[in-house]
Amino acid sequence: MKNLDLSVLLGAAFLMATSSIGPGFLTQTTVFTQQLAASFGFVILITIILDIGAQLNVWRVIGISGKRGQDVANMVLPGLGYFVALLIVMGGLGFNIGNIAGAGMGFNVLFGIDTVTGAVISAIVAISIFIVKEAGRIMDKFTQAAGLVMIVLTLYVAVSSAPPVGEAVLKTFAPDTIDPMTIVTIVGGTVGGYITFSGGHRLIDAGITGKDALPQISRSAVTGICLTGVMRVLLFLATLGVISAGMQLDSSNPPASVFQLATGNVGYKVFGVVMWAAAISSVVGAAYTSVSFIRTFNKWIDANYRWFVIAFIVFSTFVFAVVGQPVKTLILVGTLNGLILPVTLLVMLVAAHRKSIVGDYKHPVWMTIFGAIVVAMTAYMGGLTLMNQLPKLFQ
Repeated sequence: MKNLDLSVLLGAAFLMATSSIGPGFLTQTTVFTQQLAASFGFVILITIILDIGAQLNVWRVIGISGKRGQDVANMVLPGLGYFVALLIVMGGLGFNIGNIAGAGMGFNVLFGIDTVTGAVISAIVAISIFIVKEAGRIMDKFTQAAGLVMIVLTLYVAVSSAPPVGEAVLKTFAPDTIDPMTIVTIVGGTVGGYITFSGGHRLIDAGITGKDALPQISRSAVTGICLTGVMRVLLFLATLGVISAGMQLDSSNPPASVFQLATGNVGYKVFGVVMWAAAISSVVGAAYTSVSFIRTFNKWIDANYRWFVIAFIVFSTFVFAVVGQPVKTLILVGTLNGLILPVTLLVMLVAAHRKSIVGDYKHPVWMTIFGAIVVAMTAYMGGLTLMNQLPKLFQ
């Protein structure tokens, strides 16, 4: 395999993983560990298996067809691709406002500057990646560096918190409680919305497509989920160590208190680095992937896609700086984001068996079954979320 191919494959895996590991990821993992204790290990194990099934379905279909998600959707049902693109862009924009806020928070923890200033500085860092002509290669290196920094620092905190590893392993396979809603929530947070397409679209941009590339595409897809899993396991162990020692987490910022309680004031600064790395890499992933869903609709957009990515980041930052995080807007896009995965994954499952899309490729039956399970679970969760959250928009 060429060095460039290996770099792109790793870059695609890290782009997907770091898109998943944002401020919401840190908070969700900490809170669920607080609620389920060692039994959260079971949730992590099951969600990794389901995530791999979902991601392989998506990456292999777009990889074998050489077409992005919206184009596959339009081939399955004319016009569907535009609807999917609208959902992705709205969801990506809403969450990017939260990611920008998280990056600002990271700067605040590290340097004491106000969150808005930190957000603007972070946006400039993200924008600088897309100004250069070789934006794809720079993005690969940036997300790899951010991912490794997060994993190494969280490993340090996990070791420092001295978690009961034996109990965690035992409860991973024999949990005290099984919470289906938590499983569905974690699956949606890992491969929901734009996230599962981020790395796959990166591979298309790099020309890694077709039947001959399927082994590489599959390895990259599984690597992305495993990287996310490693980060979640480390944060789970760090949190478990803190709560097992009888310490109380700060409900206003649970992940920050884990880092601080485990390693003192140094840990609080470490959290600032992890938060910033998680947020800024998610900003890059959300902007890149959201724009990738509209670039094939117009040749001019395709030719100038880097400037559209920059505009996406600038607009997200402007909304946060001027308006803050509009709660009702985030509720709406969060609800829509929960509905994206079952729609897009169902489209990919249909496409996987259409010769007009995948040619003579035979999609594995087990992948179809896994995908169908994830579609059913996330559709159920999305429906519940829709019913619970929409009334809040009218209060």
